[in-house]
Parts: sequence; C-alpha cells; structure tokens
Amino acid sequence: MNSDGVVVDEAVRAAWDAYRVLEKRTPDEERQQARERVRTAVDSLGHEEVSRGTVFLVGVLTGYLMSDPLGSGDRLDPLSDLIPGVIRRLPSFELADPEQVPMVTGVLMAAAMGMDTVVWRDRFGRIPPKEATVHGFVLWLLADLFDSLVQSPGAIDQLMCDTFKSMGDEGR
Repeated sequence: MNSDGVVVDEAVRAAWDAYRVLEKRTPDEERQQARERVRTAVDSLGHEEVSRGTVFLVGVLTGYLMSDPLGSGDRLDPLSDLIPGVIRRLPSFELADPEQVPMVTGVLMAAAMGMDTVVWRDRFGRIPPKEATVHGFVLWLLADLFDSLVQSPGAIDQLMCDTFKSMGDEGR
C-alpha cells in the first residue's frame, strides 16, 4: 500500500470493471470480460490495491457530481443532497454491512471537502473485505446518480470507457 494516494492504473480499471459487473445494463460478454479483468488484477495486485482503486473512483465521481456536470448552475450540495442520498440507498444492497457506513461516509465527506480520498482512507489502514464491498456499492450508486442527472443510462460508463481508451487501455 502506497500512502501518497497513488493507485496503480490497473487497480483503477479493475475497480471500474467491478462496477460493470454489478451494472445490469452491461452485456453478458462484456460482464464476463470485466469479471476476468478484476480477477487478474486481484491476482497480480491484491484485493487491497483494487479496493484503493474503488476509493479513488468514489472521489472522482463525487467531485464530478459536485461540479455541475450538466452545466445548469444547479450543483448538488454534498451535505444535503449527495451524501445522504447515497447513504440512504445503501440498505437496498443486501450485502452492504451497516457497520461499514461510517467509513464510506467518511470517504464521501473527504471527497466533498476536496481531499484525496485514497490518502484520507489510507490513514486508517487496510481496507477490510466488507468495507471494500460497500465502497463498490457506493461507486455504483454514484454512477447511477450521474446517469440519472444527465438522463442518459450508461453515460458514465461511456465516459469512463473513453477515459480508459485515452489512457491507452484498449481492454474493452
């Protein structure tokens, strides 16, 4: 674990692939490819680094959602809209352990305050598997919120796909 907030690119990609595995709109063949890329990344980097990739993406999406992605001038308030909206929806995930909610809320708060979410989370040590699972659900909820705001299902996935391609990752 690197405490300076740097996350291996492959771990960030695997974190997004884990989102794609959860997302029901992902075609079966792409879901299987994403699942395989997650397995490969976990085998080579470990669960911890892939979990840190998820924490990184939670920070990225939170910041993006707070920046008025529609350009309408209506920014989401992190304390009254964004964070409570995400946290309220976590119980819809059967595997979301309520004991992990304080830490994932902390990551969202760190992002809302403009802090590096990975650096912030790294101060508390390793990410246990139950917490990592909840961060994955938070990432899915943030992606869903983005798609809802822009009224375009799959928009964030396309944006992330384009981002990975621009980084030279043709793994899709």
